[in-house]
Amino acid sequence: MPPANSRIVLQCDFDGTITAHDVSFMLLDVFADGDWRKIHEEYHAARMTVSEFNTRVFAMVKASRETMLDYLKGRVELREGLPELAHVCERKDIKLVVVSNGLDFYIEQILKDMGLSHIESHAARTIFKPAGLDVVYIGPAGNVLTDGFKEAYTRFFLEQGYRVLYAGDGLSDAGAARLAHKVFAIEGLLSYCRQVNLPCSTFCKLLDIAREIEGL
Repeated sequence: MPPANSRIVLQCDFDGTITAHDVSFMLLDVFADGDWRKIHEEYHAARMTVSEFNTRVFAMVKASRETMLDYLKGRVELREGLPELAHVCERKDIKLVVVSNGLDFYIEQILKDMGLSHIESHAARTIFKPAGLDVVYIGPAGNVLTDGFKEAYTRFFLEQGYRVLYAGDGLSDAGAARLAHKVFAIEGLLSYCRQVNLPCSTFCKLLDIAREIEGL
């Protein structure tokens, strides 16, 4: 464990963690031209990586950025407390970073709409094409990744000397959570932590994480 005065980063997932539901699934339900849920069943059965899943299903989406962002207005439910969490992190000199397997264009817009565009975020880079979306995962070293996007950033922060706090909700967060010094978990990630005896704190609102961080 790093010394108490070491730098701290809170690496936070987005879909299902900052939001109450998966925004990418909302978009796929409306805009995907094909049975994306069948591909999701293959992913859920561990037959492909999350990067491969998103690459395949978003290739089915031909809608424009503007069309999809307009659809999301008023439909995205956020967990209570992101502004408060950001404020606590800033006051305690904790680096708050969103690292998500979701798509950059909607994450950046949602943060902007909340007045939190200053929060650093890393997600799939989205290239809009008439034939369908291209999504590309770029790691902290600038290389294209086909797997382990979240873990790559966790390792990067550890190499930079940070004590890593991790917040997530799904099995795609498990690899990064195993590397972190402290884990905040709900839903699928919480079940995983309990199965493998990985210590974690649970939360319902992001305010819960903010209050615990206050005590660090």
